[in-house]
Formats: sequence, C-alpha cells, structure tokens
Amino acid sequence: MAAPPVVDLPFVDERLAQDIATGLAEVEKLLRSSVQSDDAFVTEASKHLIEAGGKRFRAMLTLLAAQFGSPEAAGVVPGAVVIELTHLATLYHDDVMDEAPVRRGSQSANARWDNTVAILTGDYLFAQASEILADLGADIIRIQAQTFSRLVRGQIRETIGPRPGDDPVAHYIGVLADKTGSLIATSGRFGAMLSGASPEVVERLTRACEAIGVAWQLSDDLLDVAAETVESGKTPGTDLREGIRTLPVLYVLASHAPESTRLRELLAGPVAEEDIEETLGLLRADPAMERARAELLAWAGRAREDLASLPDIPARTAYLALCDYVVERSG
Repeated sequence: MAAPPVVDLPFVDERLAQDIATGLAEVEKLLRSSVQSDDAFVTEASKHLIEAGGKRFRAMLTLLAAQFGSPEAAGVVPGAVVIELTHLATLYHDDVMDEAPVRRGSQSANARWDNTVAILTGDYLFAQASEILADLGADIIRIQAQTFSRLVRGQIRETIGPRPGDDPVAHYIGVLADKTGSLIATSGRFGAMLSGASPEVVERLTRACEAIGVAWQLSDDLLDVAAETVESGKTPGTDLREGIRTLPVLYVLASHAPESTRLRELLAGPVAEEDIEETLGLLRADPAMERARAELLAWAGRAREDLASLPDIPARTAYLALCDYVVERSG
C-alpha cells in the first residue's frame, strides 16, 4: 500500500525519505486493520475519515523522532498508529461540536449519519488506540493518558472561553498548547522513547514538537488573513466568518488605537459576508499581524533551540526544515 501524502518537507537525504515513506506505509496498513470490526457498519464508520485522506503529519513526526534511536524498533509503528487514532477520534468529536458538514473534502461523519454515530465512532477509535497501547508498556500508557487529559482540558477551556480577569491572549495560547501542541509533542516523544533514544533526546524532541504544534496553529491564524486565494488550501476569512477570535483578532480587540476603531467594530462578532473584503484589507494592514507573526517566530525559535542540540543526523535537518516551513506557509 502506498504511503499517504505528507507535508512537503525537503528530505535532502534520500535514505531518510525512503525510510519515512516505508514507515508511513506500515502505519497506514496497521491503522486500517486496527479499526476492522466484525460489524460492517462499525468498520465503515471508523474508516470514513481514514479513507478521506490526511497528511498523517503526527505519524511522520513519530517516525522522524525514531531516527534518533533504532527506527525499526517494534513499538515505533504501533506508537504512530496510536497517535493517528487519537487524532482521528478528536476529529469525529470536533465535527459534532462545530456542526461541521465537511472534513478533508468529504462529508463529515455527523453529516453522513448523525451526531450519535460520530461521537460513538470517535469513542471506538480511542478504545482501539488503548488496545494497541496495552502492548507498549506502562510509561507509554501513562503519557497517553496525560496527553488525552490535556486534549480534553484544551477543548473545555476553548468552549468556556477566558474567565473574567484572564488575559485572552494567554488563554488562547494555552488552548493551542493543549488542543494541538500536546498530541504533536507526544508524537515526538513516542517516536524517541519507543526507538530507545536517550532521555535527553526524548525531552528535547518533546519540547520541540510541542512548540512546532503551537507554531503550526499560529501560522494557520495568519494564513486565514494573509492568503489571497484558496490555493493555500484555506478559504481566506474562514475564521472571521465563523467569529473565531484568532491571535491577530485578539490583538486588535485589545488595542485602543484610534486607527483600528472600524476594524474593532467589524471584529466584534462573526463578520458578515459583505464585510469580509473590507475586514481582511484592514486586518492585513494592522500592526496586529506583525505582532502575531512575532509570536509565531518565537515559538518556531523555541523549537529550533531544542533541535539545535540534537545529534546532527538527517532527521534533525528535516525537523529544522519543518520549522522553516511552518513560518513560510503563513505568508
């Protein structure tokens, strides 16, 4: 089975590129077999998002991290599959909460069937991930439980929003770290641990991957504003239409600058379709964009600091290239 598409990293080392492609093919095979059930409907619902595609980004990070130990160690591919199953399960749940009709270009599970089926399918994927975890050791199980706790906490905090007296920006960054950064951090941690890398390498990769995860979401914030066309893969202004207060928006709303008065009015709630172009134009020119970009650069910089002290192997070069990619994709 061919490996799924991945983020277009410049794998300058041909052997590394082949190793990752081979590993992803193994991940894909185990991923599909792990959700196979005696019940045809359970299998169909579980494979719905798997067959819709996806970059397998987190699995790729697990395989890259394994390069710092023994990449062919028995637990590496199962660990990557646990990460992917966990990620997919959260997507089923997210689509219910967001009432999303589409996921990865296909009809979402909640739209194809209903919310109950989508929620239970997500639960089933979590259960299948737990079964694989049982063979990977107590430490891995504990880390997965802690990661799951952070994922749920991040979702709760996002749903409730900042409490009176909370800094909205600090709250937002905390949500990104929990909802996105935590699982990406565990991707790197699993790969390093299960391959037998040293404890220092494990900790540095864990921190670097979490920073990459936060940076990735911040680059999405900027991309939603800066992208001129849908060629970026994201329709410009999607977050604005949905009233999602991303980092640039939070900076604008916290500003008292007279020149931002009109923009603050537009950003008070979901932006009407007839106001999207005006809002995008004003936001692109606002200092808030540079402030948000500085925050993105800071998180990418944190990742680079931890990566810089890792052994100088092709996988480190690939991770550093990913840091560059995250920054460059933001426009």
